[in-house]
Amino acid sequence: MSLGDEHEASGGYGGTGQTRTRLPDTGADTYGSTRRGRSSSRSLVTVVGVVVLLIAAIAFANRGDDNSENSDSSTNKPDTAATAPSGKRPVQTKSGGGIPSGFAQDQEGAESAAANYAVVLVSGDILKPARRPEMLRQVFDAGRVPELERNFDQVYDKAFLDKVGLDQNGDAPKGSTYVSRTMPVGTKATEYSGNAATVEVWCTGVYGMTGDSSENPVTSDWFTMTLQLRWTDGDWKVDSFSQKEGPAPVNGDNKVSTSDDITKAVQEFGGFTYAR
Repeated sequence: MSLGDEHEASGGYGGTGQTRTRLPDTGADTYGSTRRGRSSSRSLVTVVGVVVLLIAAIAFANRGDDNSENSDSSTNKPDTAATAPSGKRPVQTKSGGGIPSGFAQDQEGAESAAANYAVVLVSGDILKPARRPEMLRQVFDAGRVPELERNFDQVYDKAFLDKVGLDQNGDAPKGSTYVSRTMPVGTKATEYSGNAATVEVWCTGVYGMTGDSSENPVTSDWFTMTLQLRWTDGDWKVDSFSQKEGPAPVNGDNKVSTSDDITKAVQEFGGFTYAR
């Protein structure tokens, strides 16, 4: 579940939300059980790609050692990718609620903080009234927390929870599991100073309700969150954030899993701490 699917966010939370619901097909498993056929054009592209890789591999294998000046490693070294690992350890501790903290006071630390906070802000636990206050205090600048608590409570009210199939405590019905898990794909610091940073986090995720009768089956999403961070009390904290759709790739032709498979995966596969 991206925040944009449930409500609009600008500089934090505000406005009213609208739930996106996908109804199940009549007389069929909501999650489906068939695989779409691969097109001949896609097969051709795959074959061409393999041939190109083979040619490149042969050329590389046949390349002799070149001791000329043009082979200097400093001139041929490829540029570092935007979110390549640095070898540093920007995340040192986790708070009592399992939220990473202790980020380094540099650009890489800010990117790590943004990635981990994006996961928290689109998690299923943020929908639970009992868990939300502590999560907000761990993620946001202390001066922003009181206002945000009111905004979050207004957005994630009983009417919203009813729409996504949760009770007033944010719990799923017996026999079902509510899924809202985000995976950062990359980060980009668009502004940085020693005490403030703006970081964009490109994310994919899964959200929805398991269960054969679910009207909101688990689906995937792509979105980008922009977080304004401030260095305060010895760590990076969120001052405000916003979200937009995409960039989203073309859907693959993976076989759609059953509701039971999704439930099992959510229960058995833990999440990660994301570090730059």
